[in-house]
Amino acid sequence: MTQARMNEPEDDDVRIESLSTITFATHDMARSVRFYETLGFRIVYGGANEAFTSFAFGSSFLNITSETHGPIQWWGRVIIYVSDVDAFYRRAISRGIEPQFAPRDAPWNERYFHLTDPDGHELSFARPL
Repeated sequence: MTQARMNEPEDDDVRIESLSTITFATHDMARSVRFYETLGFRIVYGGANEAFTSFAFGSSFLNITSETHGPIQWWGRVIIYVSDVDAFYRRAISRGIEPQFAPRDAPWNERYFHLTDPDGHELSFARPL
């Protein structure tokens, strides 16, 4: 913690509540839209021929923005809770999407699996045990 931050009063009424939106970059919007629709994400704005697309899931959003220059680098992973990890895994497989591994139980008390979108963004689908 920085010295300036240490001297600030703490506000017990302020807390992180949830993930609202995450935005990924793509060089191919149509491919990204197809991928996320195949997984069951619902478009609320934009589409395959737009520069920006927003998908809703639960009370959160996943945005895709078109990047026309430079490489897109791997940045990390987003973890998305689903109601049934194994059923979601089977859905991905049945729709031609290849996860990195089958669902497993983690020592941090989640069941999860990972897959990578067409632009290299890693998605983890999980559920607390």
